[in-house]
Amino acid sequence: MPTGHVFIATTLDGFIARPDGSLDWLILPEHQGEDHGYTGFIQTMDAIIMGRGTYEAVRGFDPWPYDKPVLVLSRQLAGTEPPPALRGKLAFADLSPQAAMDHLASQGAARVYVDGGQIVQSFLRAGLVLDMVISRIPVLIGEGRSLFGDTGGDILFTHEATRSFPSGLVQSRYRLLG
Repeated sequence: MPTGHVFIATTLDGFIARPDGSLDWLILPEHQGEDHGYTGFIQTMDAIIMGRGTYEAVRGFDPWPYDKPVLVLSRQLAGTEPPPALRGKLAFADLSPQAAMDHLASQGAARVYVDGGQIVQSFLRAGLVLDMVISRIPVLIGEGRSLFGDTGGDILFTHEATRSFPSGLVQSRYRLLG
């Protein structure tokens, strides 16, 4: 069974996107040039699972930011073809977290990057997240899409490390307890 891994940024007030899905707060000039570990993290992944909201936020990036297979979990997009420029790079499916991991396991994936608020929440509820790296960006946006919602109960993690960066970004690493 593949393991799920989260690497995500939040605002100080705990949001991962504005209400409209915008990530403009994430790209602040003072963070440019700092290595927050994403490149090293993504190199250790075999595949990526994201939700429709995350896909819509990144689909216009040129070039496409991923060189790993991407599985977009979406009821609305399931059964449709990706845009021509992204064919062979991603697929759409309507799968449960467990079925998505089983699908990726059948393709040889051992480590899966889990990205997107609702997807992270559903994978946490299913017990499929082994560890999380959460970067807090020093900005308050007042409202938006929350990283964590109803977990269906306590999910215990152990704190492994916290780093701070000159820009004010603070990054913490947590591992599932047990």
